[in-house]
Amino acid sequence: MSKGMRITAAVAGSVALLSAGLTAPATAAAATVLHCDTFVHHNDNYVGIAMCSNPTGQTWRFRAVVTCGWAPDVVGEWVTLRPRDSGQSQGACGRLGTGVGAVGVDERLV
Repeated sequence: MSKGMRITAAVAGSVALLSAGLTAPATAAAATVLHCDTFVHHNDNYVGIAMCSNPTGQTWRFRAVVTCGWAPDVVGEWVTLRPRDSGQSQGACGRLGTGVGAVGVDERLV
């Protein structure tokens, strides 16, 4: 099956799901509400950290999402932020891997 035919089949399958009253899986939204900085720990390149503050009038929760090199990706603990609070979440990659490749944020309204 050619690449074009596979794409056409995938689109047709999605349309069939939606027209049958089923929904396609939801995708994660980009972090847009909390103000976050993400980085790799200064002394340990196997630890990814997300530090966030909540500028809104609503309670939010977030966690660090750490992409690891050759080890499985990890997520940090959920941190709940009331309005105008700040906090930190971190995750550690397995030592047999190559360390942190990227750090993102998963945020949700409480």
